Amino acid sequence: MKLAELLENRIPTSIGDVEITDITDDSRKVTPGCLYVCIKGEKFDGHTAAEKALENGAAAIVAERDLGLGERQLLTDDSRAEYGRLCAAWFGHPEQKMRFIGVTGTNGKTTTTTVIKFILTQCGYKVGLIGTIENEIGDEVLHTDNTTPLTYDLMALYARMAEAGCQFVVMEVSSFGLVQKRIGPTHFEVAVFTNLTQDHLDYHKTMEDYYQAKRMLFDVCDKAVIQTDDPYGKRLYDELNCEKWDYGTEGNFAYTPVSVKADGTTFRLRQSSGVMEISMRMTGYFNIANATAAYAVCKLIGIADADCIPALQSCPGVKGRCEVIPTGRDFSVICDYAHTPDAIENILENVKLYTEGRLICLFGCGGNRDRTKRPLMAKAAAKYADLLVVTSDNPRDEDPDAIIADILEGLQDAAVPYDVVTDRAEAIAHALQIAQKGDVIVLAGKGHEDYQIFENNRHTHFDEREVVAEALQKL
Repeated sequence: MKLAELLENRIPTSIGDVEITDITDDSRKVTPGCLYVCIKGEKFDGHTAAEKALENGAAAIVAERDLGLGERQLLTDDSRAEYGRLCAAWFGHPEQKMRFIGVTGTNGKTTTTTVIKFILTQCGYKVGLIGTIENEIGDEVLHTDNTTPLTYDLMALYARMAEAGCQFVVMEVSSFGLVQKRIGPTHFEVAVFTNLTQDHLDYHKTMEDYYQAKRMLFDVCDKAVIQTDDPYGKRLYDELNCEKWDYGTEGNFAYTPVSVKADGTTFRLRQSSGVMEISMRMTGYFNIANATAAYAVCKLIGIADADCIPALQSCPGVKGRCEVIPTGRDFSVICDYAHTPDAIENILENVKLYTEGRLICLFGCGGNRDRTKRPLMAKAAAKYADLLVVTSDNPRDEDPDAIIADILEGLQDAAVPYDVVTDRAEAIAHALQIAQKGDVIVLAGKGHEDYQIFENNRHTHFDEREVVAEALQKL
């Protein structure tokens, strides 16, 4: 592709007829003939590698400041934003060929996007899914490293989806992805805000910064669906000028729980057209909110109730989200991704409703992440659990016992008893050993993940379903 074609008249250049062989913002990936985009990150400023990139064969560079590199230097006010536009153009603007639905928030993104995709698929559409657990092109499952992929990878994924015939793309849009402008020129037909609770403050520093990051999604959407039971959602709803709809215990789409059981949930949904009762396979009050958000989105894009409701009621849910692990015993085990104070409180509050015996919660906290969250996690877990098993999660470069010490600070005034077992597999075996008839064990924090992360980003296979099965065989 010629440079002038790639720039689409945004940046003047005297070398527009130069053939570009690739695009990158990673100085380590510069190849002869590529266009190198200089981006200033937290730890590395790509501008410092510009001259070396040209020496290594880059056809031109894009920069935010004059580096004295002559005609092969192209200047822009915002390298991140320009990189997104360039990547979109490089892949033939796939973001213009499909309809996009984005979901952001601290909790509920994965379930909401999965339910939306399930409904649309059941209605005959081919759908791409981009999210925390995996990416999907129709029935094809692809590995993912980031909730919102890096810019070049995201546009490449869009292109694959468009080529495969996807009509919709349903995606989780992370605060990282928004702040770092990974979504490029993507415009969303509908954007959803689920909630905002403490998370990622190691990156965003304050809740206000975190909120403003999430808010960015609603600058690039036609319609907004917002959970206004959440205080940040109420604030967002009041601030937006686009077409907007609210959901929660009140609002345009209002839900009222009828029953919550281990094998499913029933709730009433009230909207302008009337009230309907919905019974679904997913369990938990929080999944009533997620299902309502998914229903609202489908309604707004034109899916009829006659098609939407049966699909919603048959949706099996999401791996690692309030997932029941079979035990064949007289106690139950639930695996859930809950890794924030709000999420762990929500899952335990919901499971408590149908727990006949004791509610046992096993959890830890990730290393190299927000330390202030650790005692808050403990306090949240202690609010509903009858017994806690404190263990390791993904310690990364931190000492697991030091992380646990931070967690235990939140239990100093708690009345709930707790055991500490640092090794997570041993902790799970311990929880199974002490379980009694009618007890429910909630394994919180790992969910869909089938690995643990240790020092130097070393990943070790760790699937809690397998760990439970192996431990049960030894009982």
